[in-house]
This record gives sequence, structure tokens and C-alpha cells, in this order.
Amino acid sequence: MTGRLDGRVAVITGAASGIGLASARRLAAEGATVVVADVNAEAGAVLAEELDGLFVPVDVTSPEDNERLYDTTVRRYGRVDVAFHNAGISPPDDDSILVTGLDAWRRVQEVNLTSVYLGCKAVIPHMQRQGKGSIINTASFVATLGAATSQISYTASKGGVLAMTRELGVQFAREGIRVNALSPGPVATPLLMELFAKDPERAQRRLVHVPMGRFGQPEEIAAAVAFLASDDSSFMTASNFLVDGGISGAYVTPL
Repeated sequence: MTGRLDGRVAVITGAASGIGLASARRLAAEGATVVVADVNAEAGAVLAEELDGLFVPVDVTSPEDNERLYDTTVRRYGRVDVAFHNAGISPPDDDSILVTGLDAWRRVQEVNLTSVYLGCKAVIPHMQRQGKGSIINTASFVATLGAATSQISYTASKGGVLAMTRELGVQFAREGIRVNALSPGPVATPLLMELFAKDPERAQRRLVHVPMGRFGQPEEIAAAVAFLASDDSSFMTASNFLVDGGISGAYVTPL
């Protein structure tokens, strides 16, 4: 690794599994001190020990927990350079608008969108005092594309993350705070594999639209996180960074 993040402090929500886990390991390998934030206390503590970082148990839908997360980080390390708001859910009862109930809609919005609002609201004042920082918010390729196999609240939440990120990136650009959206395509996380890939027919219905013909790997998304966290992306803000195997650019895919 290049050591691009030597001396920097990175907070990752949803860090105990999937993209968050791969990103925590990648940022640590590039020199960052990683603060692991997750609702899973056991897995979070194990990861923090592995990375010689700090675990903070967090309910990302709680304003108080978000404030405590960043206050704790700054008290411990004196700064926060990177905030990767990655926590999210995609429950099976989030489906077509015709069958998705209001409770399911609200639960997904709270975890996927409101948590990003709360995280940004909590971390930006710390970054303003430093005069710099990189915020990365997990959106999705579904914020750009529509799907006939809908997860209506998930799709709407990720569209909200993308729009909010764009606005924050513009608003705070001259204060040295960069805010970018990371939009993964279909990724082979435990959640996606359980929802879609255990049924070969359902998996193929998605893969046929991906020019590369496969699901992405968490480590490939983590590499994009490291780029957005580092000075290699110093002229990027208010951007939608698609890492999707070409799906958002495809009209007809290879046979």
C-alpha cells in the first residue's frame, strides 16, 4: 500500500461487515487510524482490535449516537479527516410500491438516508474547525437507474443520499471539506448474496445487465473509498462516483 492516509483518522459506519469491513481494512493498510462504528458490538470490537483502532457502538439513526461518535473520535485522536457513512439496510419487505408498507418505507429511510444526514451534521463542524476533511456517503447505482424489480424505499433513500451529498459538496467546498457520493453497482456482500444470488435465476436477471458479467467485490469498492478519502481525489467534490462494472453506461451488454 502507498501510505496515502498516513496520520489521518477515518470513521466508518457499518464497518463490521461487507463494504464497510473491506474499507476499514483498506484504509488501515494505507496508514489511517480507523474508528469502527457499528451496531454489532462483538464484530465491531474484534475489527477495531485487528486494526489497532477504536470501536464505538452506534445506532446510526440516533442523533445523540452520531454526535457521540464524532466527539469521541476527536477527544481520542484530536481530529477526524475522513467520514465514510456506509451503514444501510435492504430488507425483504421493501419491494414494489404496491406492496411495501409505510413501516418498511420509514425504517429504510431512517437507516439509509436520515443516518447520512445525522452523520454529516455531526462531523462537518469538526471538519470546519480543521479547515479540511473528506466525507464519503454510500449511495448506489439505483440512484441513477430505475429497475422493474423495485425496492422502492431503498431506491428513494439512495437518490436522497446522492442529492444531499451534491448539495453539501457545493456548500462546503470553499471550507476545504469535500463531500462525494460513492455509488456501487451490485456487490457480492453477504446481504446481496442472500437477497439475490442464492437463486441463480434471480442473480442472472441482474448480471445480464452488467457489462463485466459479474458482481463486484467489496475490496474493489474499498479501493474507491481509499481514493476518495485521499488527496488523489483533491479536486473532486459534489460528485457521484460510480463503481458499477459498467451497468449505468450500458444499453446492450455483451453476450
